[in-house]
Amino acid sequence: MSPGVQLHIEKSHVVMDNGILKVKLSKPDGIVTGIKYNGIDNLLEVLNEEVNRGYWDLVWSEAGSTGTTGTSDVIKGTSFRVIKESKKQVEISFTRLWDPSLQGKSVPLNIDKRFIMLRNSPGFYTYAIYEHLKEWPPFNLPQTRIVFKLRKDKFQYMAMADNRQRYMPLPDDRLPGRGKPLATPEAVLLVNPIEPEFKGEVDDKYQYSCENKDLRVHGWICMDPLVGFWQITPSSEFRSGGPIKQNLTSHVGPVNLAMFLSAHYAGEDLVLKLNPDEPWKKVFGPIFMYLNSVTDGNDPLYLWEDANNQMMIEVESWPYNFPASDDFPTADQRGSVSGRLQIQDWFLSDECISANCAYVGLAPPGDVGSWQRECKGYQFWTTADADGYFSINNIRCGSYNLYAWVPGVIGDYQYDDFITINAGCDIDLGYLVFEPPRDGPTLWEIGTPDRTAAEFYIPDPDPKYINKLYINHPDRYRQYGLWERYADLYPDEDLVYTVGVSDYKKDWFFAQVTRKLSDDTYQGTTWQIKFKLDLVDTNGSYTLRLALATAHISELQVRVNDPKTSPPLFSTGVIGHDNTIARHGIHGLYRLYNIEVPFTQLVDGHNTIFLTQTMASGDFPALQGIMYDYIRFEGPSSSYSKKKTN
Repeated sequence: MSPGVQLHIEKSHVVMDNGILKVKLSKPDGIVTGIKYNGIDNLLEVLNEEVNRGYWDLVWSEAGSTGTTGTSDVIKGTSFRVIKESKKQVEISFTRLWDPSLQGKSVPLNIDKRFIMLRNSPGFYTYAIYEHLKEWPPFNLPQTRIVFKLRKDKFQYMAMADNRQRYMPLPDDRLPGRGKPLATPEAVLLVNPIEPEFKGEVDDKYQYSCENKDLRVHGWICMDPLVGFWQITPSSEFRSGGPIKQNLTSHVGPVNLAMFLSAHYAGEDLVLKLNPDEPWKKVFGPIFMYLNSVTDGNDPLYLWEDANNQMMIEVESWPYNFPASDDFPTADQRGSVSGRLQIQDWFLSDECISANCAYVGLAPPGDVGSWQRECKGYQFWTTADADGYFSINNIRCGSYNLYAWVPGVIGDYQYDDFITINAGCDIDLGYLVFEPPRDGPTLWEIGTPDRTAAEFYIPDPDPKYINKLYINHPDRYRQYGLWERYADLYPDEDLVYTVGVSDYKKDWFFAQVTRKLSDDTYQGTTWQIKFKLDLVDTNGSYTLRLALATAHISELQVRVNDPKTSPPLFSTGVIGHDNTIARHGIHGLYRLYNIEVPFTQLVDGHNTIFLTQTMASGDFPALQGIMYDYIRFEGPSSSYSKKKTN
């Protein structure tokens, strides 16, 4: 019979102990200083100071400041209290209240960090409540997260997906003499690592980024004894940016992260900016820090399989019924929404077609597609079935818009009315119809509208810059330095794509990057799309649809049949701070441009569209550029009408 959970309160520490593990926290700071499990006195890095082992932190800046950086703040509580104490459960709180006398020196937030241990549970939960009162000064919050730094002598195997796991280099390998810094500060070439097997590899934490929808469990394995340390996130409702926002996971350290709010792969659009007289409160978590073990001689990867099984148990248990804060609503305090989404595109079918595998979600009210830039509230997403039916459960009370997009379909859907969720409600929206952008028949298209550039040509990496994990891997784009391969493939002239002849899987480079010149400067690039029109329809305009998967300090200009036309037919202006190219991603924020092409700019026979990315300045001009998601050229609607009449 389990002895239950015990709480030991000491002068400067508090210990939660359920007989399976002991978690030691500093008091009143609320920093996790020790985790004792399976005969290991401390899973956390004992060489680090106690404040640098397991902690919540944030980055903040003054209102009106720009960019994604600011003051880093390891959150230390100033008061400790016991919320709940029984054999079944212990919940403890470390609170830091804002002091107005510290205006400009401390982030204007009340922060309540909570830690929970349950009987017979091989792990512990943590969550936090952030609160900003209306009368307090506004500020920016670019990032908040939880960090666990594990023992480097114990945890050297990292796992975050069935096909993304490996032995990792040591943090020492990144130091001068063992590691050579590369173009981006996070990337290091391992030239003299402690373990020779890593020599010649690139280490970069961004190579292990993951989309929120897939970011449910990740962590580390210790081989002696066989122990796993896992972070399980059963819901993404408290994460910013929606289901395909990318976040860091685990990386060399060994470091384990829970990212709740970050500007990675998005830029300043995802910096939380509180306005004057704006109250705000949000619960981040709970997440579960799960520990497991097997006896020596067993397959270490059983620990990964077991962690995945535990993740499913946690997902099924969401929302948890044990957190003691009134700010975390239980299942009976939430509501649900269901319906069926269909697509109406007259070019594809006279009747509606099902929105197969559509992403459907509730997020705070905003414009079409605004969910991907939303970071103050909560979001609730699901995937529709093959017939477009969807059900979103366990939604917090409040007012939302319903948003959707469909893989294979261009554009974003937004339901016309606000949806108000009350406790216990079950709202059936019935049949919803998404009419994606369409002005005329498709004359040609490049790529597939899936919000990534993954279908385009991704080159092999330079042999000097290899991460062995991504050789012959579906995520081959995560290799370092792929942007440099453009000039290797196109040393003199830029990319030319001929409709009907070229194959976008082989002939469309995955990113339109800058070109490095012989004097080590960079210049923008101009790509050409050549296509043939037998006879220009003079009864209306043509439409060019450009869906971008990402942009970083770029300006895309469009010209038709004359590369020197000034001004261009269309310009995006300077867009994007996604930094996707540098961080080995395949998408950032989705942007859709619908460009009217007057028939007077086209000719019977051969035509050319010129796509110029003009920008090549800044700290890393090599890393400026865009990725396309999908390009479509439509004829005038009259072209389709004539075909139907004939």
